[in-house]
Amino acid sequence: MNRKLIALDARLYGGTSSGDSTYWTGLINALFDCEHEFDVRLFANVEPPASAPDNIRKNWVTVAARNGRIWSFVTWPSVLRSVAPTLVHTQYSLPFGLPGRKVTTVHDVSFCINPAWFSRKDRWMLTKGVASAIRRADIVITVSETSQKEIEAYFPEAKGKTRVSYLAGNPTLRGGHHLPVAPFVLSVSTQWPRKNIQLAIDAMGRLPSDLTHRLVLPGKSGASLRLNDRVETKGYISESELADLYASADLYLCPSLHEGFGLPLVESFSAGCPVLASRGGSLPEIGGNACEYVPDWDPQNWARRIELLLRDSGKLAAMREAGLKRSQDFSWEKCAQKHLEFYREAIQ
Repeated sequence: MNRKLIALDARLYGGTSSGDSTYWTGLINALFDCEHEFDVRLFANVEPPASAPDNIRKNWVTVAARNGRIWSFVTWPSVLRSVAPTLVHTQYSLPFGLPGRKVTTVHDVSFCINPAWFSRKDRWMLTKGVASAIRRADIVITVSETSQKEIEAYFPEAKGKTRVSYLAGNPTLRGGHHLPVAPFVLSVSTQWPRKNIQLAIDAMGRLPSDLTHRLVLPGKSGASLRLNDRVETKGYISESELADLYASADLYLCPSLHEGFGLPLVESFSAGCPVLASRGGSLPEIGGNACEYVPDWDPQNWARRIELLLRDSGKLAAMREAGLKRSQDFSWEKCAQKHLEFYREAIQ
């Protein structure tokens, strides 16, 4: 019996620079680790990463093109028409000319919620691309109930065909070791304005001097950040180093203005790191009762809450236990099984 062919845009597989890469890496690994009735084939404009397991490499199709846009809108659709997949799964866009049933993933619509977070060009491309993809998709996958409501509010054509699948943490962040270093709190740095890293920096600068914790910021900080003596920037680090930081931090700070999911929460929970978060977007949905929350973005209020937590070892221990328990609700196996349900629904 011929197995139905599912074609995935796998260009982000194996990347480490974004939550989108984490999504595709975790999902694809899990799809190839579980039993199902589909023939899943992966298409990209590059060769598979050297770390990819054999079953993924055997199902990887490299299609060369001059650049990513030509690949997405010309080369790949042409190749797919020759192989006639039953279903195609993309992210944020659906190029015209794709054969078969169509599924697209839209993680969030933060570009609609606050356009100022994006450049004019990126905002225009995202709005047009997502609107077109949602209109033509059979199923739209998103990563939280919060994002589902926001997608349907800004794009009414998504109503009735948007489905939710929670994600899990970066599958390569395993086996973190506790580092014998001075006490610190952690926040993964990024230049995206909605991540609001400056708030964490400002709040740490207001802590009393008898608390010696510093703020460790791995990732690209950006020249616009105003640093203080409490901050230690790390730049890009390996996944093993990041796993060690998660395991060793006394607290993780997540001051985001908006999140469609909130991968750092799940990664912190899995590592036994307590989390202090804002209520931006989906963070209360993902964090549940395992997080402590600050209801606003006032640096003084954040500093006060950070101080209270760092002085209360019993509270931090309880938060670690709650986080570890909450982390069990998120796995790539569960994510893959949800996606398989959505594929079946799309091709009925």
